[in-house]
Amino acid sequence: MRHVDKPTVDVELYVEAAPERIWPLVTDLDLLVSLSDELQTAKWEPEGGAPVGRCFVATNRNKYFGEWQTTSTVIEWDEPRSFAWVVGDVTEPNTTWRFSLRPKGSGTMLAQWMRLGTGPSGLTVAIEKMPDKEERIVAGRLVEFRAAMQANLDAIKELAERPV
Repeated sequence: MRHVDKPTVDVELYVEAAPERIWPLVTDLDLLVSLSDELQTAKWEPEGGAPVGRCFVATNRNKYFGEWQTTSTVIEWDEPRSFAWVVGDVTEPNTTWRFSLRPKGSGTMLAQWMRLGTGPSGLTVAIEKMPDKEERIVAGRLVEFRAAMQANLDAIKELAERPV
């Protein structure tokens, strides 16, 4: 699998709660920070405004890339169905992320999806330094993302299903 192919990861699980109960959880940047080993901080830009087009700045850290900051832009805000953002340049992001909430029975199918983009990132730097290891680098990063996304959904499920 090559980086230029823009591979995706998608995880999904059933939550015994209405989308309206889950929505505030998936759009809470502070909660998302608390669930992540890599995401250290995330703050909305002070300008505010309409959800689509609004930005947030995040600090990330991992053992391979060290610490770095990103700016993300909301590209989709369809309460309580989907929240999506791109990291980096809107026209050539380094990743695109989405939470989707779909009613099912008395609960919700909750999904988190991501797609690698070709915009500059630690991943593009690693691939430039070791082009012969590109497939292994990309595959390893996708495994990391899948594990983190599954942990996110598991934690959100636990929170959403707690009695109010």
